[in-house]
Amino acid sequence: MLRREKDSREQVEIFSIDAFVPKDHLLRKIDSAVDFSRIYDLVEDLYCKDNGRPSVDPVVLFKMVLVQHLYGIPSLRKTAEEVSMNVACRWFLGYAMNEQTPHFATVSYNFRHRFTEETIEKIFYWILSEIEKAGYLSPETVFVDGTHIKANANIKKAVKKAIPAAAKRYEKELMEEINQDRRDHGKKPFDDHDDDSVTGEKAVTVSTTDPDSGLFHKGEHKKCFAYEAHTACDKKGFVLDVTVTPGNIHDSIAFDPLYDRLIERFDEHIRNVVADSAYKTPWICKRIIDDGKIPFMPYKRPMGSNNVMRPKDFIYDEQFDCVLCPENQVLTYSTTNRDGYREFKSNPEICKNCPRLGDCTQSKKHQKVVTKHIWTDYLELAEDYRHTDTYKELYGRRKETIERVFADAKEKYGMRYTLYRGLAQVTKWVRLKFAAMNLKKLALRKAKEPSPGPIYYNFAKLSEFALQILRLYKEPAFSLA
Repeated sequence: MLRREKDSREQVEIFSIDAFVPKDHLLRKIDSAVDFSRIYDLVEDLYCKDNGRPSVDPVVLFKMVLVQHLYGIPSLRKTAEEVSMNVACRWFLGYAMNEQTPHFATVSYNFRHRFTEETIEKIFYWILSEIEKAGYLSPETVFVDGTHIKANANIKKAVKKAIPAAAKRYEKELMEEINQDRRDHGKKPFDDHDDDSVTGEKAVTVSTTDPDSGLFHKGEHKKCFAYEAHTACDKKGFVLDVTVTPGNIHDSIAFDPLYDRLIERFDEHIRNVVADSAYKTPWICKRIIDDGKIPFMPYKRPMGSNNVMRPKDFIYDEQFDCVLCPENQVLTYSTTNRDGYREFKSNPEICKNCPRLGDCTQSKKHQKVVTKHIWTDYLELAEDYRHTDTYKELYGRRKETIERVFADAKEKYGMRYTLYRGLAQVTKWVRLKFAAMNLKKLALRKAKEPSPGPIYYNFAKLSEFALQILRLYKEPAFSLA
């Protein structure tokens, strides 16, 4: 029987730290996937060149936070302890075993005060550009959805507060079309509205611990304060962009800023936008279709009571601009309201004797009102796309793409709950987490298969002689014989 003596604990050895890191270790693959020296150019303006104390290497700071998100470590304090004890982490950061690694407070201070949201965005887009150069990015089809992140706020510490309800982003464009529609029907147009005006006030529950968070309650979920990460990814699961909002902001409201950035970077490549029913609004369908893209969205059940007739039971006659009810009675045009809905009203004298009045309306005046948005044509076009085979294929891939991204982020990377407070800090935290996920996917793909590289990128490296040879091969008269 052998025994291990404790005297070997204090034995001095000379060894290479590189030999103790397995050749197939994840950090080795990540280190070889991208050139981290690019970070120096991205943060150069944040450092003083002439005076001040020597700083910690910014690449080391970003690599430490990268380790935190790659392994789902909840706090920077635990990350600093793990980096100090783990041989692979020391190798990744470039620290020898007898060197002191950065203190967690140093990392925390830099990411709170020095590295702004703009800096983190640059890091995120830099990793995304590396994926694009490698040829793994496929932005032809974009999958959009949102997931809630529980905030670091006590549900019992809250107050009721009235806040102004901001005007819709498309208010001006909608009002112009409303007024034109009213003129076409002989109605007086509404007064012009300023884009920055508000449409009233609404009462909300605000956390006293983290006022930037929002109260979230859906279905069987427990009521809590949360943030929501509105995310877009491609068909390979690479996150293309993300917008973080309070948890009480609807998906359709947060769509515009996310879509703006997607169009800014990938407008020429995006062909399809796949989203769930929360995004199926007249404005979103109009914007996607007007941009030359195809929206793929599921059936959206009409809101309201199940005991009354559905909007599909009422048929719109475009030629006579009226609506026919199931009893073949005509509902004539009445007005176009400020929300952009045309109102068609029935004749109460006819309706009060209708045998299906109870199933049609609960109005005391015995009058049925059917509304139809002026952008309904876009909704109907999106509904037509829903019946295509392409829709069935692409919408069925949501579980393999955007839903898998959220599942991995919460189960493997610790995004179910955030310790940070404030919208700015949570936004940086989410972007860094998705940047780490993208980088890991890139590293694993590069280690598994050779990079295909974009076509334009490969041909740019060909010499003039090689291009001439290529032209000869394309000539029909050229023969190898």
